Amino acid sequence: MSSRKKAGFEGGAPIIGLLVIELHFPEAQSLKAKRMVVKSIKDRLRRKFNVAVAETGYLELWQRAELAAVSVNGTRSILESELEAISRELEDHFPSELLGTSFELIE
Repeated sequence: MSSRKKAGFEGGAPIIGLLVIELHFPEAQSLKAKRMVVKSIKDRLRRKFNVAVAETGYLELWQRAELAAVSVNGTRSILESELEAISRELEDHFPSELLGTSFELIE
């Protein structure tokens, strides 16, 4: 067994936060056009919030996308605040594309 202390988790198990993001792109006329917008959204979330982001649904549809953003933290309230901040960021910068978000904490 390792004698190294688990950094940042105060002896407890880490909590995983999953944010599912539903998007609609009415102006997209091709997968290429959709993927350009999806890439810019993913890059923005990664850069600003340091989360892992992947396109997880509607991969072959031109005008729909589902993204998943994931973060890990040892403190539930910090994780909830981070996921709520990501939702607000999407509402502020992509209001016409955003259909909705939902999040889940996995302990």
